[in-house]
Amino acid sequence: MPNTIKRDRMNFRISSDAKEKIEEAATLLGTSLTGFAVQTLVERADKVIERHNRVVLSDRDRDRFLSLLQEDTPNEALQEAARTHDEIIEE
Repeated sequence: MPNTIKRDRMNFRISSDAKEKIEEAATLLGTSLTGFAVQTLVERADKVIERHNRVVLSDRDRDRFLSLLQEDTPNEALQEAARTHDEIIEE
């Protein structure tokens, strides 16, 4: 984690058991409790955000999506969306 000026705070309460476990893990890694907590929270946040932003399609859905991209003629719904887009952009 880069050394940046830290101005924000987070305060929360945890059980004694949880605190002991976190302190033990921080000690095993040779880091402070705060450093361990921040690093762990940021890593978990990154995973949650990455998972949220990823689109996973089934094989069937992927095949359907790719076949639609290869169609020569757009369907009526797509043509209507394009017309609506053009009207909004012209305004």
